[in-house]
Amino acid sequence: MELVKRHTKRLRYILQHKYLFKIFCLFTVLFALVKTNFITSKSIYNISDTEFYGKVYKIKITEEKTTIYILGKEKLVVNYYDTLEEDISLGDKIYVVGNLKEPSNNTIPNLFNYKKYLSYNGIYYTLTASSIKKISNNTNIIYYLKEKIANHIANITNANEYISIFILGDSSLLDEKILESFRENGISHLFSISGMHISLFASIIFYFVKRISYNNYYNYGVVITFLLFYAILIGSSPSVIRSITMYIIFSFNKLFNLKIKKLDIMLIVLIIMLIINPFYLYNISFQYSYLISFFLVLYSKKISTINNKILKSFYTSLISFLISLPICLYNFYQVNFLSIILNIIFIPFVSIIIFPLSLISLIIPKLSIILKIATNLLQNISLIISKYHLGIVNFSKPHFLLIIIYYLFIILFLNNKKHIYIFFIILLHKYNIYLNPYTKITYLDVGQGDSIFIKYPYNKGNILIDTGGLINSSYSIAIDKIIPYLKSIGINQIDYLILTHGDYDHLGEAINLVENFKVKKIIFNCGDFNESEQNLKKILDKKEIPYYSCPKELNISNNKLYFLNNNNYKDENDNSIIIYTKINNFKFLFMGDASSKVEDSLIAKYNLQDIDFIKIAHHGSNTSSSKFFIDTINPQNCIISVGKNNWYHHPSNEVLNTLYNYCTIHRTDINGSIEINIKDNNYQIYNYKP
Repeated sequence: MELVKRHTKRLRYILQHKYLFKIFCLFTVLFALVKTNFITSKSIYNISDTEFYGKVYKIKITEEKTTIYILGKEKLVVNYYDTLEEDISLGDKIYVVGNLKEPSNNTIPNLFNYKKYLSYNGIYYTLTASSIKKISNNTNIIYYLKEKIANHIANITNANEYISIFILGDSSLLDEKILESFRENGISHLFSISGMHISLFASIIFYFVKRISYNNYYNYGVVITFLLFYAILIGSSPSVIRSITMYIIFSFNKLFNLKIKKLDIMLIVLIIMLIINPFYLYNISFQYSYLISFFLVLYSKKISTINNKILKSFYTSLISFLISLPICLYNFYQVNFLSIILNIIFIPFVSIIIFPLSLISLIIPKLSIILKIATNLLQNISLIISKYHLGIVNFSKPHFLLIIIYYLFIILFLNNKKHIYIFFIILLHKYNIYLNPYTKITYLDVGQGDSIFIKYPYNKGNILIDTGGLINSSYSIAIDKIIPYLKSIGINQIDYLILTHGDYDHLGEAINLVENFKVKKIIFNCGDFNESEQNLKKILDKKEIPYYSCPKELNISNNKLYFLNNNNYKDENDNSIIIYTKINNFKFLFMGDASSKVEDSLIAKYNLQDIDFIKIAHHGSNTSSSKFFIDTINPQNCIISVGKNNWYHHPSNEVLNTLYNYCTIHRTDINGSIEINIKDNNYQIYNYKP
């Protein structure tokens, strides 16, 4: 106790020197930034290693595979695509044989970077396992309790997914559509264990402990011990660590009469957390949790002066919304303005009804039927709101400097009449696409397929050529790649979707695209419609989206696209739409999957010379790109859209040898997405390598 008092006196001395304390806080943040950006950790494993031992600390099972997280020499993510021969539980030691793989960076601009995400969590390789063998059963009491609680929750008949969320912090049982609706409506934070839940836990325990003892040192000690044990049990997420650290410091502040201000406590929490793990800076849950809490404390005096409860709830919700806005836009490129109202309704509903019912249902499972009724009501409301996308506004991904300026304006002006400047910044960012003078052409990495996006300056029009498509896969390129990319650069609609031909790797994602994004018009190639095109036409008729086939040219914002292939061939590839266009005197040619037969007819019919950028036909197959054709058009840059390690062995060596003599080759399997920015008579090429 004397040791604690001695250290608290030192802490009080530091806090009295405010400038010294703030400099120390700033130094801690800068140190974390330097460490995470310039000091890279290296894996202990070698890429050639094939045998691994480790203790299981997390398991996730889907229809496609079993993912097991193990801790051996370091953390590894183990992916197993077969049926496990024996039950694997948390804490078990296992022996794994397999091949290591280095995670990939995002190959499409602005999208989620899986490699960085894993590295922030101390994981540098994923492991594709060929066999998994259990060596010994769990002997750890924490894993044992967690497994028992998880099994008990799984046996509860009603709403066990919510009990799992609020007790173990595990949302894997929740239906993905419902979880997505929570995210879209801006209420998903209510379903992750955070300060609200920790405070309620602590209050319940303190209530009962206080009935036993009047000694506050003992009472707070019991509560803190429980919270620390609970943090270890559920896996210690950043938001949980932040909440518990705050509770401990607030407890010490009260017990030892330290008189530390709330804002200083928040800064102390920041220092402690960044010392524990500097990579918390990049954790979304920590960003949400810490920043919202920090600014609510900053404006607590203003909030306390509001006597009307509804108005106070609205003001609190508004501050939370404004603080979380840059985080939402940076990661998800959209925000739901209706969430300000939704949180006023759902926060008390979840905190007063659903969360306590989850705790009670864990002890008395029969009462879970009441929890089921309450959660069904919540889910249905959320699904209805998200179905019609009420309140959702898309924004481009903000620059980091703009985020800093935004938070400075929040600090300076939210408490006075100049807060209107904050909304001016939001509007300026929303419509900055109309100020962008660049033409952007992006050859998107969609694996073994094609998808090319053209955005004209000042948002005067945009075109998507093909959508890509993976056969026999539940993964959606449109939903997971193309649409998020378009949103990230501020695009709210596609003016023209051009489908070069009916092969699945070119139009397979068209239905997903038109179902989930605004498409104004669609252009098909010449020839008969195949089954995929017929299915798409039915959707277009239903949604009243106009479509055309076999056009000769397209004029969009005084930019002309010429469709060069109007013949009707028997082969679907040869019926590919071939587009020629000139952008700021740079010549572009998009060849679809046309063969050398079509190439010969183009040379005979058109004067195609000195092409600056050509999308090589048919992913670099030897059916196209003849030496005669390439020699005639004399390209400067050749782009090959092709999947990594594809079954067809594209591109062919024959084609590559031809191209090497004429142009710089850009390949999506090697370079990732290829982005060309054009302004005046200059262009820049950016690659997004895996």
